[in-house]
Amino acid sequence: MARIFPFQPYRYTARAGAIETLATQPYDKISHAMRERYLALSPFNLVRIILGKPEPSDNETSNVYTRAAALLGEWIETGILARDPEPGFYAYFQEFDVPDSGERLLRKGFIGLGAVEDYSAGVVHRHEQTLTGPKKDRMELLRSTRAQCEQIFMLYPDPECALDALLDEAAAGEPLLSLTDEYGAVHSLWRIAEPERIRAMQELMAPHKLLIADGHHRYETALAFRDAHPELAGAGKVPMTFVNMHSPGLKILPTHRVVHSLDGFDPGECLRKAGSAFAVRNLDSMEALRNAWAEPHRGMSRIGFLHAGGLHLLEARREAREPDVTVLHTRLLGGVLGITPEAVREQRNIRYVRGIEAALEDLRHGQAQAAFLLEAPAVGEVAAISFGGGVMPQKSTDFYPKLLSGLTIYKLDE
Repeated sequence: MARIFPFQPYRYTARAGAIETLATQPYDKISHAMRERYLALSPFNLVRIILGKPEPSDNETSNVYTRAAALLGEWIETGILARDPEPGFYAYFQEFDVPDSGERLLRKGFIGLGAVEDYSAGVVHRHEQTLTGPKKDRMELLRSTRAQCEQIFMLYPDPECALDALLDEAAAGEPLLSLTDEYGAVHSLWRIAEPERIRAMQELMAPHKLLIADGHHRYETALAFRDAHPELAGAGKVPMTFVNMHSPGLKILPTHRVVHSLDGFDPGECLRKAGSAFAVRNLDSMEALRNAWAEPHRGMSRIGFLHAGGLHLLEARREAREPDVTVLHTRLLGGVLGITPEAVREQRNIRYVRGIEAALEDLRHGQAQAAFLLEAPAVGEVAAISFGGGVMPQKSTDFYPKLLSGLTIYKLDE
């Protein structure tokens, strides 16, 4: 079912400098401060392509997208980027500490091209809805550059870990590159160019369905671009990093919600209203919340409610394939607080934060009225919803760490 292909990407050469000064986090994870830091690191940092800085004089013919295309062409012409001499896959390993717990894990995957498939074909499955704005932005960049500088993060189900064994063989030698990102994660890359290994990987992947972990907007942009350019054969493929969903190194972090700017917000009244649908348990510490989450609670949602006056556990039964985040959005944010789906989409009254400490900081500094704390969803839960044709609310999953951008660059017109 899954069609994957080796490719000859462009990669940074020694002329560009150290890879640590060139690669970036994915475009949608780059804050204004991060962009300024990336710009200062190197004149060849990839942020100049994937998230260029607007100028007051920008117009239809001169803007962030046209500048990105011109820069990419210049970097290729001057040898900052060079195309690999033969097609291959790229083993991509990430070693990292899990935020909050400090657990050290190793996530194994590989980069290759994947066929751009309509969702209706039943090969590629999404788990989140998308928004129009980000897709319009990525489409303008793709039209101008005819290049994909970032990978779609794809999961596949391989309980036997057959592909992982091949990746371990490839990673036995010296890597093409290795770097530590700003979050302390170590990223390493090895080329797999042997024809027999390439064929084996294609055969092992063929039976699998694919689940988009990260990159929904970029994938749907690739779909639209393919349909708009049937004359461009390269538009039918997109770079992907494939990771086994049964890999012990695959980690999803929870994304908590902090609420703010609600008129007349009263945590006591909130608890009273929630009490009609949830059992409310008062807790005396974050450790007590973590212990409660560790208790068996199949078929139950357990959501932490934190405010200046205390911490509580809200418990309610959920429907089959109904994730905690849906319970939160429908029964609490909407049902109790009256925050509309439109307000959620526009982030008028909520912000998304990674890590309980970040939620606590917002409360301490008066930047939040309360926080709703979620457990991390299990990979199997996400897969069951996605493969069953369902979708989850935005910011339901946070696969950690992110895939670095700029390790491989795919030119669609070559």
